Amino acid sequence: MSSLRIVFVTGLSGAGSSQAIKSFQDLGFYCIEHLPPAVLEGAVAALERSGVREAAIALDLRGDAALGDPRSAIDRVAENHDVRLLFLDTTDDLLVRRFSETRRRHPFSLAGSVREAIEMDRRVLAPLRERADAIIDTTSLTPGALKARIAAAFLTDRAARLTMTFVSFGFKFGLPIDLDLLFDVRFLRNPNYDERLSPQTGEDPAVGKFIESDPSLDPFLAKVSDLLEYLLPRYLAEGKTQLTIGIGCTGGRHRSVYVARRLMERFAEDPRLDVAFEARDLARAA
Repeated sequence: MSSLRIVFVTGLSGAGSSQAIKSFQDLGFYCIEHLPPAVLEGAVAALERSGVREAAIALDLRGDAALGDPRSAIDRVAENHDVRLLFLDTTDDLLVRRFSETRRRHPFSLAGSVREAIEMDRRVLAPLRERADAIIDTTSLTPGALKARIAAAFLTDRAARLTMTFVSFGFKFGLPIDLDLLFDVRFLRNPNYDERLSPQTGEDPAVGKFIESDPSLDPFLAKVSDLLEYLLPRYLAEGKTQLTIGIGCTGGRHRSVYVARRLMERFAEDPRLDVAFEARDLARAA
């Protein structure tokens, strides 16, 4: 096996490929963007000769036969190199807004409206999404948060450790796209109905004390922890490198934030894991 390690950056048009490439560049990867699949093997050979150890490559995914097929090109390179695949996803509404605001043409714009083009893009890229080693939903990520997610997924010893990210969110704002597991904590008593607690968040001690007083909390934390302890060695045995766990409540500001933090703390010292926390909807207005 070659000493060259390659991360292929793929995903929907408009989902943040260029920003991801900038992140990889900041993290020390040699980066290539908009590379036609037909010339991939030649480019990889050149990287080997130059002594590059880690590269991030964003292929041209337009499906033009003259440019080559990205899936077969990746398969050929994977026969002799350490290859990982990153897929960037986001919501259709955000993609429509991005293409409208920037007045860029979607690569599949000849298919009809922007939404129809996005639908075709999803169909074409579905096989790449299925084989991805990491899927990142960029809908609510800042450039810094995206860089942190990429670093967590691709800069650690992936053979020995699993990145476990707890994401708190509000159901009324939609599900995060990249979840592996989802837990609904709307059964817990809601601090939002307390006028004193409503403006606060799950990061505040008073809200935490209110949630802790619910007798359903501790059994829930124990059962979820037991489930994760059961699943972790099996995920590791299968070579899984990233596990994203969603904790959802109504607005994503109180119960889900507190519970996600508590679960993260339970696994923070596990030597098998790199543990992270994201509060997707914490900054939204109450």
